[in-house]
Amino acid sequence: MSHPPLSHSVTLLWDITQKGYEKKRGKLLAPYIPQIQGVDPSLQRDHRIQVSAQAPLPGNKNPKSRATNARDERFRSDLHTEAVQAALAKYKERKMPMPSKRRSVLVQSSVEACTPPDTSSASEDEGSLRRQGRLTTATAPFPGLAHPGAEHWFNRVIQGSSSTTSSSASSTSSHPGGRGANSNTTGNTSTIPANNTALTANNTTNNTAVTSNNTSVTANHRVPVNSRVSSKIQQLLNTLKRPKRPPLREFFLDDFEELLDVQQPDPHQPKPEGQQMGPLEGEPLEGGGGHRPPSLLAALQRWGTTQPKSPCLTALDNSGKAVYTLTYGKTWTLLDPTGPYWTLLDHTNSPTVALVFPNSDPVMFMVAFYGCLLAQLVPVPIEVPLTRKDAGSQQVGFLLGSCGVTLALTTDACQKGLPKSQTGEVAAFKGWPRLLWFVTDSKHVVKPPKDWYPPIQEASNYIAYIEYKTSKEGSTMGITVTHAAMLAHCQSLTQACGYAEAETITNVLDFKREAGLWHGVLTSVMNRMHVISIPYSLMKVNPLSWIQKVHTYKGSISSCDAFLNVFQARGLRPEVICPCASSSEAMTVAIRRPPESGVPPPGKAVLSMGGLSHSVIRVDTEEKLSVLTVQDVGQVMPAALVCVVRVEGTPYLCHTDEVGEICVSSASTGTAYYGLPGRTKNVFETIPVKLSGIPVSDRPFTRTSLLGFVGPDSLVFVVGKMDGLMVVSGRRHNADDVVATALAVEPMKFVYRGRIAVFSVAVLHDERIVVVAEQRPDASEEDSFQWMSRVLQAIDSIHQVGVYCLALVPANTLPKAPLGGIHISETKQRFLEGCLHPCNVLMCPHTCVTNLPKPRQKQAEVGPASMIVGNLVAGKRIAQACGRDLSQLEDNDQARKFLYMQDVLQWRAQATPDHPLFLVLNAKGAVVNSASCLQLHKRAERVAVALTEKGRLNAGDHVALVYPPGIDLIATFYGCLYAGCVPVTVRPPHPQNLATTLPTVKMIVEVSKSVCILTTQAIMKLLKSKEAAAAVDVKSWPMVLDTDDLPRKRTPQLYKPPTPEMLAYLDFSVSTTGILAGVKMSHAATSALCRSIKLQCELYPSRQIAICLDPYCGLGFALWCLCSVYSGHQSILVPPLELETNASLWLSAVSQYKVRVTFCSYSVMEMCTKGLGSQTEALRLRNVNLSCVRTCMVVAEERPRISLTQTFSKIFKDLGLSTRAVSTTFGCRVNVAVCLQGTAGPDPTTVYVDMRALRHDRVRLVERGSPHSLPLMESGKILPGVKVIVANTETKGPLGDSHLGEIWVSSPHNATGYYTVYGEEALHTDHFNTRLCFGDTVTNWARTGYLGFLRRTELTDASGERHDALYVVGSLDETLELRGMRYHPIDIETSVIRAHKSIAECAVFTWTNLLVVVVELEGSEQEALDLVALVTNVVLEEHYLIVGVVVVVDPGVIPINSRGEKQRMHLRDGFLADQLDPIYVAYNM
Repeated sequence: MSHPPLSHSVTLLWDITQKGYEKKRGKLLAPYIPQIQGVDPSLQRDHRIQVSAQAPLPGNKNPKSRATNARDERFRSDLHTEAVQAALAKYKERKMPMPSKRRSVLVQSSVEACTPPDTSSASEDEGSLRRQGRLTTATAPFPGLAHPGAEHWFNRVIQGSSSTTSSSASSTSSHPGGRGANSNTTGNTSTIPANNTALTANNTTNNTAVTSNNTSVTANHRVPVNSRVSSKIQQLLNTLKRPKRPPLREFFLDDFEELLDVQQPDPHQPKPEGQQMGPLEGEPLEGGGGHRPPSLLAALQRWGTTQPKSPCLTALDNSGKAVYTLTYGKTWTLLDPTGPYWTLLDHTNSPTVALVFPNSDPVMFMVAFYGCLLAQLVPVPIEVPLTRKDAGSQQVGFLLGSCGVTLALTTDACQKGLPKSQTGEVAAFKGWPRLLWFVTDSKHVVKPPKDWYPPIQEASNYIAYIEYKTSKEGSTMGITVTHAAMLAHCQSLTQACGYAEAETITNVLDFKREAGLWHGVLTSVMNRMHVISIPYSLMKVNPLSWIQKVHTYKGSISSCDAFLNVFQARGLRPEVICPCASSSEAMTVAIRRPPESGVPPPGKAVLSMGGLSHSVIRVDTEEKLSVLTVQDVGQVMPAALVCVVRVEGTPYLCHTDEVGEICVSSASTGTAYYGLPGRTKNVFETIPVKLSGIPVSDRPFTRTSLLGFVGPDSLVFVVGKMDGLMVVSGRRHNADDVVATALAVEPMKFVYRGRIAVFSVAVLHDERIVVVAEQRPDASEEDSFQWMSRVLQAIDSIHQVGVYCLALVPANTLPKAPLGGIHISETKQRFLEGCLHPCNVLMCPHTCVTNLPKPRQKQAEVGPASMIVGNLVAGKRIAQACGRDLSQLEDNDQARKFLYMQDVLQWRAQATPDHPLFLVLNAKGAVVNSASCLQLHKRAERVAVALTEKGRLNAGDHVALVYPPGIDLIATFYGCLYAGCVPVTVRPPHPQNLATTLPTVKMIVEVSKSVCILTTQAIMKLLKSKEAAAAVDVKSWPMVLDTDDLPRKRTPQLYKPPTPEMLAYLDFSVSTTGILAGVKMSHAATSALCRSIKLQCELYPSRQIAICLDPYCGLGFALWCLCSVYSGHQSILVPPLELETNASLWLSAVSQYKVRVTFCSYSVMEMCTKGLGSQTEALRLRNVNLSCVRTCMVVAEERPRISLTQTFSKIFKDLGLSTRAVSTTFGCRVNVAVCLQGTAGPDPTTVYVDMRALRHDRVRLVERGSPHSLPLMESGKILPGVKVIVANTETKGPLGDSHLGEIWVSSPHNATGYYTVYGEEALHTDHFNTRLCFGDTVTNWARTGYLGFLRRTELTDASGERHDALYVVGSLDETLELRGMRYHPIDIETSVIRAHKSIAECAVFTWTNLLVVVVELEGSEQEALDLVALVTNVVLEEHYLIVGVVVVVDPGVIPINSRGEKQRMHLRDGFLADQLDPIYVAYNM
């Protein structure tokens, strides 16, 4: 750490006033950047210093002016405002879409609520910078609106009429009250620059058409969209079209074909050309003769007894008054043998003691420090913990624990202020050891006996004290300093600073550590100096206080270079400014000597930033913007040996024109990190070597963690710290320099007190720069966004590096370091954990991430014949499998002799009239309805009569059945079959949500060409109500019959279909891609389906099964309405809606009826795991026992959700549920039941596949737990009579075992075709009737539209054959084609949900080749913006994809269908139509 100036009678200082900062900026800039206008010529006079430094710099390149410091780097600007403004001027105003924010988030975003401006969005004094390039409409009063109100202002903020958003965003805002998109541009359209609005088709992908003013985007599927969302995405695409950094040519193989770019060194990058440097030696330490004390305690004893009245330390209060002056005599008296420090030995066995003293009490600290030294204890000074959650407090606790500290010294006042537990004791801080708190205020000090001469030893190599240091990662380490090193350091400081006895020092630094301790507590005592200690709190209130004290106490001062201009007129001499460089490990490394010591004049140079980023020193002559002005930090300390070594790898000496880490070998450095021998060896025992490999010296060196070089006249220059070093794509950048650039964009106007943190995070094998700043409370959204975009441009221009993330947080919310700066490591930790709570975020992954894998180039497909030959050669079988052969299965299936379901019901009504088929349960678990074979038959007859007589329907007419789940639905279904009509089951509309549910009912009724609707009286009223009229045209309903009170009539005769291939029923459902499709099921297929399920699940009349599924489509409908009638078993029907009021209903029913086979959906399983997870004990007390369950099957049309099924099994294992019981089924539109676990056969197997191989359409099996592994569970056993093959989607050729392809199915219960497809007419009949182009070209197959693979296992089937397992990977329609690879949304969503605890659900889709991630936030809205960076990071890391848009919404916004599947296309349409009411929308750049 480089420290501030010290001079003859020294003032230690660490702050710069704003005025000083402005002057310094102008003055330093003037000689080097003459072309910048507006700089006072009188400021360009200081050529002497420049020449002195640059004359001896022919090609040698060098130096640096930094009095850096730990706390207030914030006003130091080596990169100046003018340079930044010049850099920004080179950029055109770049059009970037402004994020959208919900109003509630807007109001919370700052400490005080934002107030809407009167007319314009920028105040007059700031307007000049902000208004360039803005639309005229943004500031002109709106026609018809004299004073736009808050409503309007919020809208403008949300819609982003800022200078950095394009006109299409501004011109498409739709204001409340139904004003059209043009309302706010009336009369002003001519002023819109043409180039902003001409977003024509060639700027976009084919499915978007953007018009100039009223952005009307028609989605490639359905919805015409008039929304600001799509126009913002259009701007984003235009922004991304900017040329990126040059693409990298070389690639390396990451495991296999995942080609990640690796950074190759640029052949043209500057390389060091100078000679190898040698070590630099300081002047010898003067002998000192008799007046050099043998130890510091000896010095204290000498002054305490010979000069007792001499002032030692004066403490000031917060008003600047001297509250107490400690004399040397008093100090010595306080160390009395009967006093507190000797009694400490009775309280602790440990040699280490914590000193916990506030920054306002230097007196007690000094006494305690020397008291510990005298009592031969090792003091560990730390900060006062103010709360139990101080930034970095836990790490300090670890340090105390590792040092074995059991005792803490503090003052009475401080002890009273510490957080207390309920017992009144000091609270236990997180991570801290148990401490005994000891108050050192001595109220009754007795004089020591006359003959008291304590045993004072000479300075030894025992530890004197331990100083804490926080590393870049946030861990706190203790640096041990021996008595000998402490004394040697005081002697070298005395010589270097020219300290004389009885001088005065003003100290504004932290007296507990580093320079404040070294000068103000240790060296001062050695020389009997008087220290005036100024607390930091006073400096905050009155920055001039220390200068006033210097005047009062007549001490000459030294200060940072920036003060020179301010105080030269008051008599300050430039030559007394003495910067120094120091670090906790090496203590003081170099210091500029006082002017009278005859040292060379100070040096300055202007260095190229580009060169520094490659660790090379180049004096910049051409590019005046990218420069760093550096000034020396003086000469090496006396008796020290200094060299500069390479930062990474073997510590080779640097060249003379190369930047490296400064290393010091001297008797006055720290000796070790306490308790960390490994790190100690690396840092305190470095042996620098020459390029030949020969060590420089036989003495070990200490690494200082300062980056710098040695310039002419043996001056030391520091250009940065290891802690602030960020290595991005092989180039080094310094956090302080980036802070300076950001501050220079609009210094002090926008960022709150210059509080900016810059750090790097590792994402996708490289460091990425993150900038976090506190914005002023009064900053508007537009100001924030504009400032952020300008900062990005400035850093890009000056440092040639992209910023990955720029976040703004409300004022005073960043974690503070002990003396007021920003705690960087804690800020970084909060950023990575998602608890920083920013109020504005701008991510730029498209600009920064240049090492993505090469996009996959699709190779010409291998022909199907070659594929088969290849598999044969490789010894792989063709991937095909089948269930048991139906013709071979002999069973006493009576129903087989009937071709039609209605015949089976009639036969059962005669054979077993009273056999119960159905029980329907309500939310309380009571049976509300039941039906025996005869009852069902009778009810069906009545319905048939009503259809023929009342409805006058003919055979073949389609009838919509709109019923809640129950017996009515089943009875009317069979009634339709009796009458020869074709039933279509339709979910009834939701009374509370007619607007969205009723149009779906209407659509199914229309598309299915239903001529009649059968329903209940209640639903009939609903269909014709006023509320319904608002959603649909109620007059266009077909005939509606209610079946509540039908006359008891027998049908004269039942309809007999002429052939089993005739249509039995239509099965309508909405696919996950949002397509409404009805499939045709023939009578033959219906009977075959029931027979397959009966055989697989071993169903017969004495069985009971429980069904908790929706009865409207797919396998749910078949199990609910068909199977019981066919097999004769009893079905316990649990409507899933009832679980919302009683989550345990289904499981209680299973237990009560001792059911062996049960079916549910994923949504039901999720309700049980979430709702009953913590209630298993209560369920056990209610005698819920699930040990009866042999098979619990989840009905799904998707990849099995392993995590959910495993969680369910684990939770209910306590209730007796077998871990083997839970399995999944697989069905789809073309065949509702392909796989079903059933009761026989081996347990479902799980394999792990490489997710990266899946993207390339390949299956690569890996071990569990290997990187990128994805578990896939088998989707149940293939049903009897079903044949499955895996085919190539392009060539339609068969694939080999364990190859990924489309699953094709052939079975007697395949559907016969689409009745209609609403939303995409392109779904052709080849879905149901397709053939392989090679091999078995005879069999007719149906294409499922799902990707998967078959794998032959070692297990055996019931038939004794080896078992073939089918693994479903995902729907082909849902896959995302990005970068030439195929991604399954569920994989990205799983990663995103893991990114933060508050993400409840997630869905992804693509729009114009951008990946859009929608996350549901289950937490406070202030967490919304935390998610943006985490989501972007995790998708980059795990999927090598850049997220284009992150949308944060409320829980429940992502639409889910009755099967628990996400409706991603509906979500996409809602997003583009701006209907999601998002909390926040972030457009990544």
